[in-house]
Amino acid sequence: MEKKTPRFKPLLSPGEVAKRSGVAVSALHFYESKGLIKSRRNSGNQRRYTRDVLRNVAIIKIAQRIGIPLATIGEEFGVLPDGHKINKNDWKKMSSQWREELDRRINMLTALRDELDGCIGCGCLSGADCPLRNPGDKLGEEGTGARLLEDD
Repeated sequence: MEKKTPRFKPLLSPGEVAKRSGVAVSALHFYESKGLIKSRRNSGNQRRYTRDVLRNVAIIKIAQRIGIPLATIGEEFGVLPDGHKINKNDWKKMSSQWREELDRRINMLTALRDELDGCIGCGCLSGADCPLRNPGDKLGEEGTGARLLEDD
């Protein structure tokens, strides 16, 4: 008896992409609406994705997991030529830029954590002295009320 080899499908349905990538079909449609992935329409007007969309979805999920906004992901994908399949060099460039952003946020969260210990100790959340609620009182001249926690 001859062993059958699986048929290679160049185009995948949204359900197939969802199953293989672990994201909901609605997420695929959302990513498509944001320009992060593209589909084609078959003769029955149904969406079909090329197989390389699986790599794009994986990159989107990794980037989201580390807190990279979809707009930033879209900017990175947007500089690639139409029809370009993301390769190792593309990933290296994207991930190094995202690493810088991740390092910045890690440093900010570490400083926040270290300052938080003082607030737990005193419990006052003083408007004049608290480095968390009123860091350096840079916005104090603008009047009373809520102010930003982070510097831009």
